[in-house]
Amino acid sequence: MIFQRLVTVVGREEVAEGIFALSLESAEVANSARPGQFINVRFSETALPLLRRPFSISRVDGSSIELLFNVIGQGTRLLASKRIGDRVDVLGPLGIPFGHQGGFDTAVIVAGGLGIAPFPFLTGLLKREKKRIATFVGAKTARQLVTRRLDDVQVATDDGSEGFRGTVVELLERNLSSNPVMRPKMFGCGPTPMLKALSAFAQEAGIECELSLEGDMACGVGLCQGCPVERANGRRKYALVCVEGPTFNCKEIVLR
Repeated sequence: MIFQRLVTVVGREEVAEGIFALSLESAEVANSARPGQFINVRFSETALPLLRRPFSISRVDGSSIELLFNVIGQGTRLLASKRIGDRVDVLGPLGIPFGHQGGFDTAVIVAGGLGIAPFPFLTGLLKREKKRIATFVGAKTARQLVTRRLDDVQVATDDGSEGFRGTVVELLERNLSSNPVMRPKMFGCGPTPMLKALSAFAQEAGIECELSLEGDMACGVGLCQGCPVERANGRRKYALVCVEGPTFNCKEIVLR
């Protein structure tokens, strides 16, 4: 069920350079949410910013949900300035969650930058289901790494300031070639170039892989048609990220 609610800020923390975690009290959204889903947030009661923006549900804690975001524009600056007790207009939970059940033994989580946002929620669920987890996180520099509430984490940074020097997919390839895992399934989220590389690696290796895509999902329910992604096959050329995603099997889509 989708709810539109004015919810209360109950927590705010800067967890890395320019990266914030914001906790919102909403029992209805928290009880309905599943890993991989998102909410659409209206930043202000004034005219600007005009459109809602999507944020992954990073974690559920009792009756509250947590968002993880980078301050990159007017809207996220407004969100980062919220104080405990302030109200926020949200719509959700939205989208298709990760397929965390089925025939795999080890979840291989691969995140680039703020692509880590949906994975604390997924990690908690996988641990309760007794799945093995291997997590690979990449960032430009150590100052932008966020690994809290993840499990068995290896890191890569573009500048080599922490962990492996290079991309997170390069780290993944090197690790799996020397340390194969039993019956893996990959879950990825991050910038499009990273997802393209991850998809190519997974398909070449014959490993099932789900990708969580980002997009301009202003409405969140398929009305504005603003978040198309090319389909790999089928009668329709495009899928809408907000209602048919944001999670997709990597074989179903073409990333440009």
